[in-house]
Amino acid sequence: MPQTKTIVGVKELRENLDTFIAQINKGVSFTVVKRSKPVFIIMPITANEEWEEVSDFTKIKKGGIKIEEILSRL
Repeated sequence: MPQTKTIVGVKELRENLDTFIAQINKGVSFTVVKRSKPVFIIMPITANEEWEEVSDFTKIKKGGIKIEEILSRL
């Protein structure tokens, strides 16, 4: 199915998230606007896209690590 683009407001997206997720799963992309200005695009993940784990801080410490601790080490 070809991807189409649709404009949706932040409030409408928030109130109908499940409906939009179903549309995204069908190949529809959305440009999300706030106060008539585009803020981001939501689009389906293609089958050939791979996710890689950058870091799992729960493996270092149960429950994870506070962001302040991570940032202090940078």
